[in-house]
Amino acid sequence: MRFTDLLENYIILKDNDKELYYDIKDNINDYMNMIKEYLSYKLIIKDNFIKLEKVPANPQGFMGIKEFDSIKEYVFFMILLIFLEDKNNEEQFILSNLTEYIKQNYSEEKIDWTKQKNRRCLINVIKFAIDIGIIKRNDGDEELYSKDETRDVLYESTGISRYILRSFDNELDNANSYKDLLNEENTKYNVYRNLLLNPVVYNKIGVEHEYDYIVRNKNEIKDVFEENLEWDIHLYKNAIIPIITNNEVKDVFPNKKGESAAVLFINKEVRRNINSGNLKKEDNDTVVMSNSEFDEFIIEVRRTHGHGFTKTLRDVSEQVFINIISKN
Repeated sequence: MRFTDLLENYIILKDNDKELYYDIKDNINDYMNMIKEYLSYKLIIKDNFIKLEKVPANPQGFMGIKEFDSIKEYVFFMILLIFLEDKNNEEQFILSNLTEYIKQNYSEEKIDWTKQKNRRCLINVIKFAIDIGIIKRNDGDEELYSKDETRDVLYESTGISRYILRSFDNELDNANSYKDLLNEENTKYNVYRNLLLNPVVYNKIGVEHEYDYIVRNKNEIKDVFEENLEWDIHLYKNAIIPIITNNEVKDVFPNKKGESAAVLFINKEVRRNINSGNLKKEDNDTVVMSNSEFDEFIIEVRRTHGHGFTKTLRDVSEQVFINIISKN
């Protein structure tokens, strides 16, 4: 096995890949030191799946579920997990049972399933739930439901849903933010989690102690990442960048997608504007812009240099373009 097998998969289902499941199960001890000693992650190994709970030290927007495009989908997913709590393994249910349950428990608005937008949100959630193995489709097709709200589909619970959400030591009612739930003040764990899950770790006000920890322990950190992942750690004045020296990670930046190329070009324009004096670089090598200023900047880049972008990025509306770049 490779440690990236655990990183790249949200959950590893034995039914989907028995060879990978048993490879990890048989060789996991090779990585237990990093999992426990440096990351303090919880590893769940069951008869039908393996899951590494990859908890970030500082959650970022890009760490969300990439299949979801709206808050409503996240809420639907949470309600689905609650719905499945009372379902045993292989217990069946129909889509209309779920839609009625969501309608009764969605508090933000009265869900109207005659609206295709609501049905499309639910279909995205269901497909994600099938992909990660918490439900199976037994009969029917939810895509037909997107065209006709009277269509039904038969599903069954796999019993895995109860392991999807992380359990916390603190009560939800006592938490004012996610930081109260994480309750993780160990500098070492935060450093390794940030380096593992972020493309770059900056030296920021408020977390200087973590940057100082990296500077003091850079040799150990480099050894741990080299031994377990074959990654190299590059340390700069105001940032630390994990460099992936193999091809085991699928989603990296930059990649060959048009969005990645656009972001690199925008970064080039930022540097050009800094050199010309149009933008001011702070002492920590960052450029501060308001949201509106950033939006105007990237729209201007597309207007003047968009011929180098993909046709899709050239043709989409300004707001869609802003959303795409902000995600990347």
